[in-house]
Amino acid sequence: MEKRPIIIDTDPGIDDALAIAIALFSEELDVKLISTVAGNVSLEKVTNNALKLLAFWEKDIPVAAGADRPLIEPLVDASDIHGATGMEGYDFPEPKKELLLEEHAVNAMHRVIMESKEPVTLMPIAPLTNIALLFTMYPEVKDNIKEIVMMGGSASRGNKGVMSEFNIATDPEAAKIVFDSGLPIVMAGLDVGWKALVYPEDSEKLLKMGKTGEMAYCLFKKYRGGTFGTGLKMYDSCATAYLLCPELFTVEETFVDIELAGSMTRGCTVVDLKGYLKQMPNAKVCTDIDGEKFRKWFLEYVGRCI
Repeated sequence: MEKRPIIIDTDPGIDDALAIAIALFSEELDVKLISTVAGNVSLEKVTNNALKLLAFWEKDIPVAAGADRPLIEPLVDASDIHGATGMEGYDFPEPKKELLLEEHAVNAMHRVIMESKEPVTLMPIAPLTNIALLFTMYPEVKDNIKEIVMMGGSASRGNKGVMSEFNIATDPEAAKIVFDSGLPIVMAGLDVGWKALVYPEDSEKLLKMGKTGEMAYCLFKKYRGGTFGTGLKMYDSCATAYLLCPELFTVEETFVDIELAGSMTRGCTVVDLKGYLKQMPNAKVCTDIDGEKFRKWFLEYVGRCI
């Protein structure tokens, strides 16, 4: 079976770690590059975390560090959710620094995309700064991109602002560039992630699933995306789940725009499910997920990770 080439753009991040694990060990995906961007914590920390994860899994995937701040505003990270380092709770091996490329992530993405014989899928599970810079600096890459499958946004309410989800709200201008790119986009948002839960009994099962399961269990004890007792939200794994098992989701083709000017709604993804804005659809928006099937899928795929 031909593997699907993908680039993961990420800011690890506890839930990022499991989304990356599932992609790396899947039989369907070929991870060509991991690019990092400031988001959950600083660029230096998220890049270090990506290199630690690759050392942990003994995977030789090139890593490229990208934007260290949003396009316009200062970075406000999510260390209150992910801890000071972004991945607290587990004693990882030393980062595999030889995998870190000298070139900037935007240049590395351009090279990988243009060299690929098959159109590349982008899987951003972080603020969209790198992707926006890529499209601005190298618009020719669009001709060899299959689609963008992202975790971000919300069709309802937010988690950074009243109406804004963290990845989009961290860099709304970048998100606007991406949604205006003309490329096929799949948006797995915050409100779908609320239903993508790992429950206490699942966490106990993970503990017995080898070193990746044990690592997940330890990280989850520190993760404040939900509670360890009542269910942890696997936001970023929704993007990987869509790539590998899209039938888990209910999807609507619709128009999405990014609110940039609203004094109380900046960073909101305006998901026009009713067609009020009279615009052509520019995204497939995941509006629901089968939570029970997601749990089974998640445990099965984490179980495949060494």
